[in-house]
This record gives sequence, C-alpha cells and structure tokens, in this order.
Amino acid sequence: MNPYGYNYYQEFIPNQPYYYVPYDQNAFIQQPEQYDVNRQQPLERRVSALERQSERQAREITRLNEEIRRLNREINRINREFNRLNQLVTRLNETVEQHTRRLNRLNQRLRAVENRLDLPFSPAEGGF
Repeated sequence: MNPYGYNYYQEFIPNQPYYYVPYDQNAFIQQPEQYDVNRQQPLERRVSALERQSERQAREITRLNEEIRRLNREINRINREFNRLNQLVTRLNETVEQHTRRLNRLNQRLRAVENRLDLPFSPAEGGF
C-alpha cells in the first residue's frame, strides 16, 4: 500500500476477475463530525461575503457599462459636430481660394492698367 492510504487497483486474487478500482473506500480520511459543523459556519459566511461582493461588482459593472454607453453617445455627438464644422471649414477654404484667385486677377488687371497709364506709385504714401 502506498503512503497516501489508498490503492488504484484491487489486489490480484487468483481465480477472480481483475478489474479497476478507482480508489479504496478509505481513500479520503474522514474528519470527525464536529469538524464539519465547525467548518460549515465560516464557509457559509465566506460564501455569503463572496456573493455580496459579486453582487456589488455586478452593480458596478452595470454602472460602468451605462457610463461607457453615455460617453460613446457623447463621442458620437462630438464626431457629428466635428464633421459638420469640418465641412464648413472646407467650404470656407474653397470660398477663400475663389476670392484669392479673383483678387489675384484684379491685381493683375490693375497692374496692367497702371503700366499703361504710367502712373507714379509710392508705397510710402499709401498708393497713388
């Protein structure tokens, strides 16, 4: 017999079928009943404490999930506003580009007219 007090296989007895025995009946040393009673209350208290902790954690997870949903909604709202503003900026940039091209054309025409008229120009006096 091994030092743990149980056998995996039944002793071979001649003229008897050999079969597997998972463990002896005395494989686990039985504690006295008083031990079970003394252990039951602390175990029940521990299980109750773990159940309460699990419930608190479940409530906290639910609260955090709700907060995540709220933040996601806020992020989506901000993204929509950002996209709207981005479109406005793009349109403004296009408008500025058009006006810049128009001003460049007008400046070219003005220079051409000035060159034809041969008007004196002095930047210090603010123009003509």
